[in-house]
Amino acid sequence: SRAYTSGKQWYQRRVRGTQLRCHINTDVRYMQLGLTMGLKENIEKTSSTLGRNAVYVKTSNVNRLPSYLTINFIRFFYKEKENINAKVLKDIKFPMEYDAFELCTPELKEKLAPGRDQFEAIRQKKIEKELSGKDIKNKHDLAKEDNKEVRYEPHSFPDDTGSSNSGYYELQAVLTHQGRSSSSGHYVAWVRHKEDNWIKCDDEKLSIVKDEDVLKLSGGGDWHVAYTLLYGPKRCPIWEEDSKEDKKEEPVVPEMEKME
Repeated sequence: SRAYTSGKQWYQRRVRGTQLRCHINTDVRYMQLGLTMGLKENIEKTSSTLGRNAVYVKTSNVNRLPSYLTINFIRFFYKEKENINAKVLKDIKFPMEYDAFELCTPELKEKLAPGRDQFEAIRQKKIEKELSGKDIKNKHDLAKEDNKEVRYEPHSFPDDTGSSNSGYYELQAVLTHQGRSSSSGHYVAWVRHKEDNWIKCDDEKLSIVKDEDVLKLSGGGDWHVAYTLLYGPKRCPIWEEDSKEDKKEEPVVPEMEKME
């Protein structure tokens, strides 16, 4: 993080964090803006240079991304008049797939480039397939047909187990809160099971829900509201083109022509 005053005095320090916070105000409608605002704040600190307290603008960037990323929505605030922790019910949209690239330092962005290029290569292959009409299949498609195990590229850096080497994520779980206060209400877990099927864990009761049901947990009323999100690594499948289809057969030369 880096902080500076209007007089351009600044200091820099490294802070270890375990989660990202999504701040909510009247301007925030989407998770990405709330996360960006959470990395920038005003703090008051004694300045030895100025000889007084000064207001610093603190700006933070991410220099390492974990394989599993936790995002906490700041939905509770203290109401002094009522002496309670109230809840922000505002609708804040969150995605099924998330790209954390814009939150990173320039150094980390450069380091993430090769991993992101692998996803871009797959995108290009899909475009080629659509334009040429060739049946180019990746391992995921083949596994569906032949019940084979899907093979993926590594999602962490070789020298940093548990990291993300692309910044791409897929939503894996949601923790919701139903109620108006942090001291009361009901918590429910929504966990991805397979593809677009999710398991709703409501105490001892389990039920199957779909992607669209999970996206409705963004808030806006007294229904279940997303409080904590867990994103896991978006896996990059290893592609393999159909060699039989792409291999050009050599013409058969008659024996007489060979002799000549």
